[in-house]
Amino acid sequence: QVHLVESGGGTVQAGGSLRLSCVVSGDTFSRYTMGWFRQAPGEEREFVATIKWSSATAYKDSVKGRFTVSRDNSKNTVYLQMNSLKPEDTAVYYCAAGNAITSTMTSQIGYRYWGQGTQVTVST
Repeated sequence: QVHLVESGGGTVQAGGSLRLSCVVSGDTFSRYTMGWFRQAPGEEREFVATIKWSSATAYKDSVKGRFTVSRDNSKNTVYLQMNSLKPEDTAVYYCAAGNAITSTMTSQIGYRYWGQGTQVTVST
């Protein structure tokens, strides 16, 4: 059983930064593509960023240049560094693990395992 636990969420003023972490247990972390998704109130869950086992990355257009996804295979952990946060970044952020290939890595269908989510609130 693969288990994902996110941490690092909180409330920050616009322009501030947060770093989310997601620790994975129960399987070989290094072989998974790891994704970050978010869901704002009343909205559908959307892709934010992803990092493959090769460390290739992809981002949602609106977070490019502000967010950075990284992974530490020795710690079974994936990170999402979020800078220059905006109120529209407010959402519950989820990490996900799967065997996504290039064509599915920005879609929820590419991921089999999900964390419980962590709230990020950006105030004006």
